[in-house]
Amino acid sequence: MYGDSVFETLRTYDKRLFALDEHLERLASSAERVFIQLPVTLGELKQQLIHAVKVSAFVECYVRVMVTRGQGALGLDPQKSVSPLVVVIIAELTLPPVQDYENGISAVTFQASRPADHTVAAGAKLGNYLVAVLGQKKAAEAGAKEALLVTADGDVLEGATSNVFWVKGDTLATVPVAAGILAGITRAHVLALAGDLGWTVAQRIPKLAELMSSEAVFISSSIRELVSVVRIDGEPVGSGQVSPRVQALHAAFRAHARAT
Repeated sequence: MYGDSVFETLRTYDKRLFALDEHLERLASSAERVFIQLPVTLGELKQQLIHAVKVSAFVECYVRVMVTRGQGALGLDPQKSVSPLVVVIIAELTLPPVQDYENGISAVTFQASRPADHTVAAGAKLGNYLVAVLGQKKAAEAGAKEALLVTADGDVLEGATSNVFWVKGDTLATVPVAAGILAGITRAHVLALAGDLGWTVAQRIPKLAELMSSEAVFISSSIRELVSVVRIDGEPVGSGQVSPRVQALHAAFRAHARAT
């Protein structure tokens, strides 16, 4: 009733769940931050997810695992709820159209505060996604496919459903986890791959002007992987074209994901 839950979204490559242990560890961390006791061990949950994917009829799977606080009397007191509930959804994986990867997408900026900002739950993957819903509504109305969350001070933190990266020279930059953003699983793998490929990796909080003047901007998420953002608020980013270097990084990520 109150969005009082945590969740993870995963996908498969060749019917194998990518970064499963990392997702489960983040699920446990999110639950701990909002004081939800997981009703199963991570080992048990891991086997349940592997089994669910194995018996599904889909070529590739989208997997959502949620943990709610559980049943209890009406009211906000978490002590009134008992028996946290695990819900697992397995669906067919649907990827963005190929044009999004080849031509890039547009994004809009959206000023808002996230529900957990400045609380002990900051950085947890919460079921309360109202800010993301409102941001995506603004994006859709503008013909865009992502909303970039901007603070009242003009700092760009993350996408409504993604992490944000930008490229300047040989430097790949992104927002630090210490800013309260979601510690994206794909984000972590992209940073590691970039280092292996010879990029200099930097972490800082940008203003919009820095993104607009960069050579390339892209977002990352478990389902979409890496998608270039070529326009923000109707204005072109850099050349307004997809960067071949970002495409090469995306190809390296896909190869890495299949191999692991």
